[in-house]
Amino acid sequence: MSKPQFNELIHAPKRLRICAFLAAVKEVEFKVLAEALILKDSDLSKQIKLLEQSGYVNSRKVIVNTRQKTWLAFSDEGRETFNAHVKALREIL
Repeated sequence: MSKPQFNELIHAPKRLRICAFLAAVKEVEFKVLAEALILKDSDLSKQIKLLEQSGYVNSRKVIVNTRQKTWLAFSDEGRETFNAHVKALREIL
């Protein structure tokens, strides 16, 4: 049996919730994610920045009716890392 791939960055409660949400969708708009997780924009932005810097999350900006919207999605690496983290948690349990 291989060693569990527990990930400290993903495991932080807010980031774990973000990753769990992203695992269930192809892409999500920033505001929708903030509302679903009941997080302030500034807090969500901080957490997303950490995930982006690690290469786990991709973001893209889109102009809609003169307003900029940010869309978020797992990178391939992020999805694999999250799945490995979930597997590690299951092994622990």
